Amino acid sequence: MYTLSNLTIPHGKIAIHWFEQNSFAIKGKSGKIILIDPFFPESRPSEVYVYQTSPVNPKDLQVDFVLFTHDHLDHTHVETVKNIFATSKFAKFAGPPESINRITSKANIPAENCITITPNSKIEYLDVKIYSFYSKPPDGDKKANIPPPDTTHLGYVIKIDEKTLYFTGDCIRTLADHDEILTAIKKLKPQIGFVVTHPTEGEFPFFEDTVKLAEKLNLETIVPAHYSCFAKRNYDPLKFAEFFRNHKTKALIIPYNSHVLI
Repeated sequence: MYTLSNLTIPHGKIAIHWFEQNSFAIKGKSGKIILIDPFFPESRPSEVYVYQTSPVNPKDLQVDFVLFTHDHLDHTHVETVKNIFATSKFAKFAGPPESINRITSKANIPAENCITITPNSKIEYLDVKIYSFYSKPPDGDKKANIPPPDTTHLGYVIKIDEKTLYFTGDCIRTLADHDEILTAIKKLKPQIGFVVTHPTEGEFPFFEDTVKLAEKLNLETIVPAHYSCFAKRNYDPLKFAEFFRNHKTKALIIPYNSHVLI
């Protein structure tokens, strides 16, 4: 992350840093840094975590905008939020109502630093446009016997500079079948999708389901997320990439705790 903080962004490019799990940072030509779902717990017992050291000390981060997809521990993490705010007093924190309620009540983030995001809405930060969509429909999926989620789950399309990115967040396994969500996303023409997936669990799209999602959205590139964090929920991203070996959508594996220019 230190390299991202000091990185000069080449013309026509943005930088994406992936830490682990669903924690990303985005930096464009403005130099401002956006975090998505920062999760950097200090205590890391080996029986729980893949890595016993956090990928970054959040107190070392200078960030400008923090975006949460939903109010689960590994996506809205009070300890991490407190540490970020300790050194980034002017940062804005945005997410669904449950996430904002948590960070104002448990992390003592001032209300003036917070933005509540509702589904199917748009917010702007400087020259960045952020569009929100359900990633898990509030009613679940009765046809697939998937119950309603326990909290609001959002995905985001982010337009920054000349790039359009789609972050699914923790999405429903059958997301590729939910045209009522995907039609509006497709109209925004995302080029790169950052997809929460897992090969066996069944809560999120299986690898083969992400192929269908990429086709529905005409993605140029797809990036797997939600791994290299919890030891019992890990998977091999190279096996994910195999599903796109001969596909028009290309799989991009971002190495652990590093950035790429796109």
